[in-house]
Amino acid sequence: MLNGAHTTDAFAGQDITCVIDLGDEMYAGHGLETGMNYELLGRFAEDNRCNIRILTPSKGEDYIDSLKQGKVDIVISHAHNLNEDRDSVEVSRMMNSCSEWMVSKDSDARLRQINLWISHMTGSPEYRDIERRYSQYGNPIKRAENGVVTRTISPYDHLLKKYAAQLGWDWRMLAAVVYQESKFSINSRSHRGASGLMQVMPSTAAYYGIDDLLNPEKNLKAGTSHLKRLQRMFENTGMEDIEKIKFTLAAYNAGEGRIADCRRFAEAKEVDSNSWNQIVEIIPLMREESILGEESVKLGKFQGYETIAYVESIMNLYNAFCTICPSI
Repeated sequence: MLNGAHTTDAFAGQDITCVIDLGDEMYAGHGLETGMNYELLGRFAEDNRCNIRILTPSKGEDYIDSLKQGKVDIVISHAHNLNEDRDSVEVSRMMNSCSEWMVSKDSDARLRQINLWISHMTGSPEYRDIERRYSQYGNPIKRAENGVVTRTISPYDHLLKKYAAQLGWDWRMLAAVVYQESKFSINSRSHRGASGLMQVMPSTAAYYGIDDLLNPEKNLKAGTSHLKRLQRMFENTGMEDIEKIKFTLAAYNAGEGRIADCRRFAEAKEVDSNSWNQIVEIIPLMREESILGEESVKLGKFQGYETIAYVESIMNLYNAFCTICPSI
């Protein structure tokens, strides 16, 4: 991309550790900044022939001291967060209207290389495409109500299509799951330790051989691998496809044991265990003390409020995505 514009090999052949410190972006006003800079760092690594390891800080962590001590090589932060540290680090030209890349003091060759790369990247059609993909997504329900029609619904449409095909799903259904879980933010974390696009637990990722949940594709691979395993529970039940998806979503939220309890309890009550709506109708009975005496129920009481709302929300999001992006 630089067309011979390299003036140094400041990063060539090196293993670089980078920290994207742009905060919790799920409700940020600047778009999906962490995801955008993650992709830009990948481009930077290719153009500068280096290997990059990318981290994001946990709440309360500050990587500026690590940068000063040489423990990390690049920190990406909002310009307004650098007031106290600006004189103790080297700061690049602006990547966009609100973020800058930093290296340690006296890293002049690295700073020149970063500035040269940013200059060429931000002036390219490729950058304009990346910036557009990470900045245009609002609430899909409201967008559908406002009559928006678009050909893209996330920065990760190509990955959603790839992994939805492995599930046998419409990719817009998988997009609805990802939006429900993270609003397309690779940097989202739950208080229970789940993280990334599909809010995957580290133990779940390890089970499927995934080691980097910040990586969008690896996170999607872990999440969809889990969905695929859960979906197999309902393969030979005679369920309609849409019911199979609803039960898979419920199991993704509540755990397979809870949903197995619901279906066994439904059968004991002579209720259709292949209909999610029928399961929703009997879940209030599973909140009562008497459920503890039911042989069909192995895990005790099940409140179910969160799981019912989860499935309903994803179906609403799916319908919205089908409205704003009618072409598969």
